[in-house]
Amino acid sequence: MLKRAAIACVAFAFGAALPAAAQEYPARPPVIVVPFSAGGPTDTLTRHLAVAMGAILKQQIIIENVVGAGGTIGAAKVAKAKPDGYTLLVYHIGMATAPALYRRLPFNPANDFEPIGLISDVPMTFIANEKLPPANLKDLIAYVKANKGKISYGNAGLGAASHLCGLLFMSRIDTDLNTVPYKGTGPALAALLGNEIQLMCDQTTNTTGHILSKKVKVYGVTTRTRLGVMPDVPTLSESGLKDFEIAIWHGLYAPKGTPKPIVDRLVASLQAALKDARFVENLAKLATEPVAQERATPAALRAHLKAEMDKWGPIIRKAGVYAD
Repeated sequence: MLKRAAIACVAFAFGAALPAAAQEYPARPPVIVVPFSAGGPTDTLTRHLAVAMGAILKQQIIIENVVGAGGTIGAAKVAKAKPDGYTLLVYHIGMATAPALYRRLPFNPANDFEPIGLISDVPMTFIANEKLPPANLKDLIAYVKANKGKISYGNAGLGAASHLCGLLFMSRIDTDLNTVPYKGTGPALAALLGNEIQLMCDQTTNTTGHILSKKVKVYGVTTRTRLGVMPDVPTLSESGLKDFEIAIWHGLYAPKGTPKPIVDRLVASLQAALKDARFVENLAKLATEPVAQERATPAALRAHLKAEMDKWGPIIRKAGVYAD
């Protein structure tokens, strides 16, 4: 009888410890690893998120920029971190494209993380140097096909949002462009403005100001519907590239094995942060908005990651681009 009672007490204590751990978490400042440089779109988004989530968790959240290899170095660091909720990761669409882009990827996107939830979808715009003759997307496609080998498309490097959008565009029109990689979005945009390259596709966080000031020509947005910040700009889909959709989504992850009560606490704080008025306002300034609450869940992020891996894998492999 005494032995049974002792076992019951141990079982009760163990069961009660998990909720207590969740209630105590975080006892110190968590760190969110951003696998890109400070000041970029992912970094800016994450810093706004950190403020909102930090207020809910009642702890300052520290941002650590771990750059290199298209974000995979920072992601690998989090995959190998202690699964205690104090090392997290914000990574964009690159989480889904990395398996096809890198021959020796030091982590498995589907198996080495605990998904917390999606954060936002950042739209993209297809833009050109203002001197490029075509006035609309239909004319642009005809112009590109008639001038094979003469039109240059710039991107911010292997696996960047601009690189992926270009791959999808070339795949859809079945015509190659001269692809020119740069060391970041800034140099690529500078090259576009200087007419060193003619075409580019990048996130609204980088292009909206240039579009509104008419420094570049815009052929369309990559979303299903037009954007409120530029309602006169058509979608690529309505302009002739049916179902051409790409958004640079961001997700929050913890290392695999992070206890469920801590994951649940992070999910709850993420969902609350996405409804924070200041966070919503800050994202609006970036021409984007938080995802709907039902997408800020582990199940939704896991499903979205798989769907995006299935979508981009064949496109990247067909293009024959990869990194060691």
